[in-house]
Amino acid sequence: MSKRYKKEVIEKEKERDFKPQTQRTSGSRKTTVSMKNKVVTYIPNMTVADVAKELGISNAEMMRKLMGLGVMTTINQSIDRDTIELVAIDLGFKVEDEVITDLTRFEEIIVEDDPKDLKSRPPIVTVLGHVDHGKTTLLDTIRQTRVAAGEAGGITQHIGAYQVDIKGQKITFIDTPGHAAFTEMRARGAQVTDICVVVVAADDGVMPQTIEAIDHARNAKVPIIIAINKIDRPQANIEQIKSELAKIDLTPEEWGGKTPVVEISALKKIGIDELLEMIVLVSELEELKANPDRAASGTVIEAKLDKGRGVVATIIIKNGTLKVGDNIVCGNTYGKIRTMSDGSKKRVSKALPSQPVEITGLLEVPEAGDKFIAIEDEREARIVSEQRAAKQKEGVFIRQKRASLSALFKQKEAAEKELNLIIKGDTQGTIEALKGALEKINVEGFVVNVVRSSVGAITENDITLASAADAIVLGFNVRPIAMVRDMAKSMGIEIRLYTVIYQAIEDIEAALKGMLEPEYEEVVIGQAVIREIFKISRIGTIAGCYVTDGSIKRNSGVRVLRDGVVIYQGKLASLKRFKDDVREVAQGYECGMSVENYNDLKEGDVLEAFVDKEVEK
Repeated sequence: MSKRYKKEVIEKEKERDFKPQTQRTSGSRKTTVSMKNKVVTYIPNMTVADVAKELGISNAEMMRKLMGLGVMTTINQSIDRDTIELVAIDLGFKVEDEVITDLTRFEEIIVEDDPKDLKSRPPIVTVLGHVDHGKTTLLDTIRQTRVAAGEAGGITQHIGAYQVDIKGQKITFIDTPGHAAFTEMRARGAQVTDICVVVVAADDGVMPQTIEAIDHARNAKVPIIIAINKIDRPQANIEQIKSELAKIDLTPEEWGGKTPVVEISALKKIGIDELLEMIVLVSELEELKANPDRAASGTVIEAKLDKGRGVVATIIIKNGTLKVGDNIVCGNTYGKIRTMSDGSKKRVSKALPSQPVEITGLLEVPEAGDKFIAIEDEREARIVSEQRAAKQKEGVFIRQKRASLSALFKQKEAAEKELNLIIKGDTQGTIEALKGALEKINVEGFVVNVVRSSVGAITENDITLASAADAIVLGFNVRPIAMVRDMAKSMGIEIRLYTVIYQAIEDIEAALKGMLEPEYEEVVIGQAVIREIFKISRIGTIAGCYVTDGSIKRNSGVRVLRDGVVIYQGKLASLKRFKDDVREVAQGYECGMSVENYNDLKEGDVLEAFVDKEVEK
């Protein structure tokens, strides 16, 4: 059933205004039930069993009703709100959203402000880009010319975020190490940034890290402004840069596109005012507003423990006004604000929406990305923080369920869903072919979205982006190292590895159609690094190895990895400890190995052992 059809049915049912309906209860007796008294509270991620319990029907009856709507699922799978509403209306119930009043879940509490109370707030801007393209120089120039003119020490006194003034309009800049920190905060649920400025060097061009930064900004669904830096250099080729941007769907406005492009020189202080004016213009189009006349809430940008001052945190106010002396709950800690200072270390008594300030007074160091809320009563703030800490310890705050192909196999909801993918491969040509084929997959109710595609090994940054985008990582002829694999496992990110393009395409298409039935699952059992090579006549190449992770077994398959790229896959020919053949070598021990029909081994190569494990259908 299409989402559009569902909505039409819901609207028709709503037109009845939930009038009393006659229902048969037992025998020939009939009872009139008022639907106004029958309400189901919708909670995100409700399972079929949860809904059946709320409606007072059996799981079997609930399954029958879902099958009648064309929804095939299991009792432990979650279903969307529209489907729940269709079933509820059929049984004479009205569906209402959960109203969260529990302060321990303050991140989920939605406060509807009166439009009359909303006022324009400054935009919050993050600067991203490739290494050495001038991000730090640009931030330093903006700060020194607009904030710290004449200030002793200049940029050395910054607090991680600061505001500048352009013709009476303020702009907040977050001075982060780059897109890794930007995305890590988003992965923790902190959508702080309103606008991204991507810096591209005019004498260097669009580099891999530039594209990576653009992918992160696109995934955050925030406006992108391109700043072409170093235009004063003799080798600068601005038109070439614009052409490269157009190839990645960032066509400049002057070429008929929608991407604002500003030409600057951060070092010579050329075009800085034009860039700031463009940020103001984009922010006006975004209509950023907040209510300053309410209790403050916002996000932690960074935090540390200072010897003299205790816990020091840099925060940005998202809504409301924060004052010295306010009690705040921040993550799982709390405190009373003793001092507040702005980007120039000047003491302030209050902070308005979008204003970054450095605060002291928290009892413990919060994490970057933690959200905070001001609470009037200090005792209540302490109780809320203690309850949050206890809930986290008990595992009540469960990590978001990540996307996986097996989940798609188990459940294909009627509402259109987006499958986000990150593709890593050994060559650009292979990646483009795989990306093109995957994006052409046409299955009703699903859209395949390639969040990022690039050449090279699967890295920690890919896992972080996958966490923020709720994506699956596809590796083609590349492998993650043990540390990256462990990171993905701990964060619940699925990595699927392929060596044949059509297998990847078939898996994705089968999963979207709800027909994926894998018979075997590959399990990586260990990795060893080659420390020395021995050439032996009539035997071939023997690799002296050190097992760095898991264990190596004699009957396992083996891959040869060089700089994270698979250069050969085959079988283990021999496994020895000193002169003895052994069945297995554990982590932390040295061994000798040879690979069947392959002798081009080199020092520093990684040998990855794997076995195929049978999976029940």
